[in-house]
Amino acid sequence: MKKKKIAILTGGGDAPGLNAVIYSVVRACHNMMDCEIIGYKFGYRGLYNNDFMPLTLETTSGILHKGGTMLYNSNKDNLFDYTVVENGVSVKKDVSHVGVDNMKKEGVDVLVVLGGDGTLTSARDFSRMGVNVIGVPKTIDNDLGATEITFGFDTAVNIVTENLGRLHTTAESHHRVIVVEVMGRSAGWIALHSGIAGSADVILIPEIPYSMEKVAEKINERNARGKRFSIVVVTEGAKEKGGSAIVSKVVDDSPDPNRFGGVAEYIANRLEKLVDNEVRHCVLGHIQRGGETSAADRLLSARYGTRAAELIKEGKFGNMVALISGNMAQVPLDEVIGDAKISTSGDKLVDPKGELVRVAKSLGISFADA
Repeated sequence: MKKKKIAILTGGGDAPGLNAVIYSVVRACHNMMDCEIIGYKFGYRGLYNNDFMPLTLETTSGILHKGGTMLYNSNKDNLFDYTVVENGVSVKKDVSHVGVDNMKKEGVDVLVVLGGDGTLTSARDFSRMGVNVIGVPKTIDNDLGATEITFGFDTAVNIVTENLGRLHTTAESHHRVIVVEVMGRSAGWIALHSGIAGSADVILIPEIPYSMEKVAEKINERNARGKRFSIVVVTEGAKEKGGSAIVSKVVDDSPDPNRFGGVAEYIANRLEKLVDNEVRHCVLGHIQRGGETSAADRLLSARYGTRAAELIKEGKFGNMVALISGNMAQVPLDEVIGDAKISTSGDKLVDPKGELVRVAKSLGISFADA
């Protein structure tokens, strides 16, 4: 049989577990088939520039636990709508054929794409052009509906939970309220899981619009009981009743141009007028993506990487690896992405009446909704 040449790229934002998936794909492929593996740098930009590195047992040794990605990330380079300079002017063009030509020139048989909505949309489109593609879902937000859980989520929750513990002690020492902003975009999974695990007093998520008066009511109720400090955890995309999510900036050349941010500061400034406490805000930001990958995410990444290798061996291209009913399976990229532009309506969101929300409320945690 012909020796297979496999290429891997990581697109979109970074997530703990990317290196673990690369590590696992390389080892599983080498153990299952005769192959050569390369990695394109900076996602689809590397595919456009034909910028790659060899991925061998040696070059991927020791990366299983590391956060980030040895192949680097880029969340701006969509080859189907790519910025090029013509006659001194920046214009958008479909340059996907350049990527296809580069793969043909290097003899690449299979492209393994690790990414979220935007990255997998391009993966689907390359598949439609005849490229043998395998997708692996990636997001710390855990908001992809086609799979039960994504790698990076557990690590992010652990990091937020640890930091909530640290913030508890300083909040209690000064009798302060601290509003903690976490990632998640329009999905509240990180805030919900870490808020319960980290003993938050209020959790504010995009799926349950909040009332500022209800936030203050919870804090004043704690003050009356002698608990003169509180922790409020808020997802970056949370919105007040009748309002909308706060956008910190718009990045025009990004597939997800609206960047949420600033909601913690907004709440802190408003809240200080409604309670007797001093109110501070804290944005955990990219801390949630960094550091070592949790044991659970390493294991999950190994499962994703191994299943990707199995799909390559079986020739089941045009699919994304997915965790379904606790087992590794695959879903056609056409079903994962579809032809419509990705929107939050297609994402996996927190059910406001779901079990974890009920658990949180039973523990006395407020969502400032009633």
